[in-house]
Amino acid sequence: MLLNLDSKALRLLMKQGRVTWTDLAQHLGLSAPAAADRVHRLEQRGIIRGYAALVDPEAAGYPLTAFVAVVLDRPDRRAAFLKRVGALPEIAECHHVAGDDDYLLKVRCRGTADLDRFLIESLKTTPGVVRTRTTIVLSTAKESVAVPIAEDR
Repeated sequence: MLLNLDSKALRLLMKQGRVTWTDLAQHLGLSAPAAADRVHRLEQRGIIRGYAALVDPEAAGYPLTAFVAVVLDRPDRRAAFLKRVGALPEIAECHHVAGDDDYLLKVRCRGTADLDRFLIESLKTTPGVVRTRTTIVLSTAKESVAVPIAEDR
């Protein structure tokens, strides 16, 4: 459960990850040390998992985004598959899903030739992968790392 001040802090940190303790404190109506302590408690509770720069994939040379649905032949192949996924830098996200597929991957590549190489050399050679279905993103209307934060109190 999040307190109102925790919710306010999280919303601001998701928008401005580099906000100073002083600015965060002013936003929360606290002192800078109290604001810092509140954030440290959110980190200790695992609510804040870490911090990262938001990189524009196109500007970084990876303009192609694709979603790849993966089907494994047997459930006992999951651990090896997930280990392989963790080692492939092109995979931005991996989700275990319900339905006809086992996993849905969000993949970033330099272009279609790079995607083709990735699928053939990296993904389809992974033991247990029996089928993939790839959808190439033409444009993105919304992409966010923000999590909806509700106030409990």
